[in-house]
Amino acid sequence: MKIAIYGAGAMGTVLGALLTKGGVNVDLITRNEAHVQGLKEKGAQIVCAADKTEWNIPVNALLPNEMTEQYDVVFLMTKQRHNAEILEFLLPKLTDDGVICTTQNGLPEESVMQAVGAERTYGCVASYGASFIGEGKVALTSEIKAMSVTVGGYRGGGEKTALLQEILSHAGKATGNENFAKATENLAGARWSKLAINAAFSGLSVVTGQTFGEIAKKRKSKRIALGVLRECLDVANAKGVTLAKMQGHDMQKMLGNRSFFGTAFALIALPFAMKRHKNLRSGMLADVENGRKCEIDFINGVVCKEGKELGVETPLCEKIVEIAHGIENGLYEISPANLDFII
Repeated sequence: MKIAIYGAGAMGTVLGALLTKGGVNVDLITRNEAHVQGLKEKGAQIVCAADKTEWNIPVNALLPNEMTEQYDVVFLMTKQRHNAEILEFLLPKLTDDGVICTTQNGLPEESVMQAVGAERTYGCVASYGASFIGEGKVALTSEIKAMSVTVGGYRGGGEKTALLQEILSHAGKATGNENFAKATENLAGARWSKLAINAAFSGLSVVTGQTFGEIAKKRKSKRIALGVLRECLDVANAKGVTLAKMQGHDMQKMLGNRSFFGTAFALIALPFAMKRHKNLRSGMLADVENGRKCEIDFINGVVCKEGKELGVETPLCEKIVEIAHGIENGLYEISPANLDFII
């Protein structure tokens, strides 16, 4: 099979390199010329500070204009902002029965389906974090044993789910993590569970500059994070979505009890639930620090959009979106002081 990672930034480089290490022939494709050159000359250099582990893995790296073959599977790992034009470019690069498996955050499957059709659209929820360094080097910011991906078909499809799980399992074999790749028939539930985490912790990370661990530990940010998680839970419930467990945690049970004791338990549980990802900083934070627009509209913004359509209020998510755009436009500084504007 011919397999590609399209959008080999931080997350894509980690996945592509581990697949390669696990014995899968995969092309890592990105528009970043310096990164491609670094990957070609030095291999994928991955540093995991949490586990004091470093890998240097030779990989196949390409620029988009160097793609000369058609692919059976493309893992789409770009930002969502340019999905329409990217998918238009990728469609002729697929074999007749080739599929797109989007690992993007938020709810990206609908835009993929519009471009390639429901039967060729798959989703992969990636539960690990990475930071881009450049010229072939990235930092893995999650513990290796905490890494996982969940893959499933969209809108009733799924004939190739088992195949995709098998491909992805090779990344787990490369790290000794047998539970790395999972298949699901509840892709929507997996998406909303991850979206809730992203909206709470990535959203707050971009406006405060803090790590996920700092957000989960400090009193004010922890309470806001819990409020955001509950907004996501309310919207998902209104859509009839059953949230999937995240690393063994039942989101409904952990967050759903709004009593005094239920809230106290959730606030105590949050730092433990985020322990393995405590060093993560939002990729959106890196974007705004480097003067780029971030994906806040596809994370907290999509929660607001879905909530509005269903009549569910999402004031915390709305405020996070407003502040994030304010940071992009120079109206706010990245600072924990922004928490005072949210509550």
